[in-house]
Amino acid sequence: MMAVLPELADLGLRFGINVAAMSILIFGFYYRRHGDRILASTAAMFNIFAFAVLGKLSSVEFSLAAGFGLFAILALFSLRSEQIGRIEIAYFFGAIAIAVICSIGGSPIVNVVAISCMVLFGVWIVDHPALMSGSRAVTVTLDNIDPQLLSNPGAMLITLSNRLGVRVTGFEIISMNYVNDLAIVSLTYQKS
Repeated sequence: MMAVLPELADLGLRFGINVAAMSILIFGFYYRRHGDRILASTAAMFNIFAFAVLGKLSSVEFSLAAGFGLFAILALFSLRSEQIGRIEIAYFFGAIAIAVICSIGGSPIVNVVAISCMVLFGVWIVDHPALMSGSRAVTVTLDNIDPQLLSNPGAMLITLSNRLGVRVTGFEIISMNYVNDLAIVSLTYQKS
């Protein structure tokens, strides 16, 4: 019984570090910067569930192949859910990564704290609003696209800029519907 107490204390400490790091990542960075309450709650819960599963699996004999199988199962969630943006995927992956970092035993707690702090510091810098304050990305549905523009990216940029009233810096045509004369375009633009 006494041998179990240090293991539980270690697991509790790791869980506390996990919750603290995940809260900073999801609620301190993502929610404050991007404001999606539902995705923030989902990523936070996914982190806690992943910690529980990985914490249990790290205490038993578990092969590398089984680990890859677990991540394959997690990948199936993307097939059964609505599409989310690239930044949301990055934060969601970050929540899972923190759970993995904190839940797997064998590394000293100091390493867990240090790695978690480095991850959070990196995210704070990379997704800081001041770093790319003037650039935005959006997906738009357009009607009446001139087919001649498809073969001339420069003219397409000018047309999109004039039509939307912003300086479009890049675009990608996601889909074309010739029946309804619609195009779905993902574009980046500079804020005025």
